[in-house]
Amino acid sequence: MTTTRRTGAVSILGAALAAMVLVLPAGTASAADPVPLDKVFGSFVLSTFADASISPPSQWYPRLASDDPWYDAPPIGNAAPGTLLRARPATVQVYGVQPGHVSAWQLMYVTSDFDGSATVSTGILLIPEDGTPPGERKLIGYAEANDSLGPNCMPSTQWTGGNQADPSLFSALGPVAQMFGHGWAVMMSDTANDGDTAPNGFSIGNFSGAATLDGLRAALALPEGGFAADTPIGLYGIAGGGVAAGFAAEKQDAYAPELNVVGTVLQAMVIDSATFERRADGGIGAGFVFANSLGYAVKYPEIDLDRELTPLGKLVADAFNSTCQQNYLYMPFVPLNALYVHGRPADNPAFARAYAENRMGQKAPKAPVLMTSCRDDFLVPYSDVEGLVAAYRAGGTEVTVAPSVCGVSDVLTNPYRVGTELLGMQNVDWFVGRFEEAGR
Repeated sequence: MTTTRRTGAVSILGAALAAMVLVLPAGTASAADPVPLDKVFGSFVLSTFADASISPPSQWYPRLASDDPWYDAPPIGNAAPGTLLRARPATVQVYGVQPGHVSAWQLMYVTSDFDGSATVSTGILLIPEDGTPPGERKLIGYAEANDSLGPNCMPSTQWTGGNQADPSLFSALGPVAQMFGHGWAVMMSDTANDGDTAPNGFSIGNFSGAATLDGLRAALALPEGGFAADTPIGLYGIAGGGVAAGFAAEKQDAYAPELNVVGTVLQAMVIDSATFERRADGGIGAGFVFANSLGYAVKYPEIDLDRELTPLGKLVADAFNSTCQQNYLYMPFVPLNALYVHGRPADNPAFARAYAENRMGQKAPKAPVLMTSCRDDFLVPYSDVEGLVAAYRAGGTEVTVAPSVCGVSDVLTNPYRVGTELLGMQNVDWFVGRFEEAGR
């Protein structure tokens, strides 16, 4: 690789990460800044920049998952959840840059739908090539802040050059860089088959939680990964991914007891869709509120959108069901009563079963949990977080509560801290203690 090419790669990828963490001069870090820059840009991460490559023009527009025969699911028969159906090496490509020293595999595997039936999900496994012996490596099940209904939107597409505009990719860069700096592998489930053109029920936690656990099973089964059977695992989820990670934590002891899950980080997730709607309906995040409700209609037959939606609602739903979540940002302040004939789904019996079955807190996780949602969150009521903490503790879960900051005064006085905590970067080092307690 030429010096010019290498310098360009460093500049582009470095600028993307620097902008994401709202970089201030290193000397400005203080006790209020929980993630110093050297925790993100450690020696290994810097080496991935130094040995990165600019993507060749032939890879600037990669094939969509929905047009890629690899995503055509084979018959699964009686295959058990977590069965690895197929895998292929992949080149990590983010914002036109292919970082050095990171191996990746796209995986397709069997999982369980919310009703227990067998289905298929895809995902991507990322492994830092830092010299850690494969059998000693830790593994993080990272659930992205991805609330997309359409295909071609999920991590297996994002991290190989597709859907680069999605904010969930941008928000993952800092935490994933920190994880790589620790030498940890990262498994991201698509919680869907990203090549399937049918809408994705991302809001159905009973599905996304199982898909997250089965993605970890598939990662452990990949021969090239070389993982030990008892590899220590951390679950990490934020926003939409917080639902997946939360349900994975709740399900793990009964659904995947062989997985050595040592702890779970949860931040800014929708705990109860009904209270989420009542707080956020018609606000700046109205597009995400509507998308969240549409996700349930994918799986629950009693939700008939042809009867439930207004003409405007049908137009927006058709657009949302085939696109990625960045487009939902363009519909702020539209109330649900303009989209649904019967007003808020939270007050509509057609949605009652779906919302009740996918409310978090119905079972206490076996492994410890760190809860870091923001008290000033304008989308999810913090009372829901307090209720979830109480439910988990009542069930015997060891819960640590360390709220992130996101208030207006915080933004004005300490934007560095707000920026890093909004992305959940303050949570990553919590796993260090969890892995040490696991003896690995």
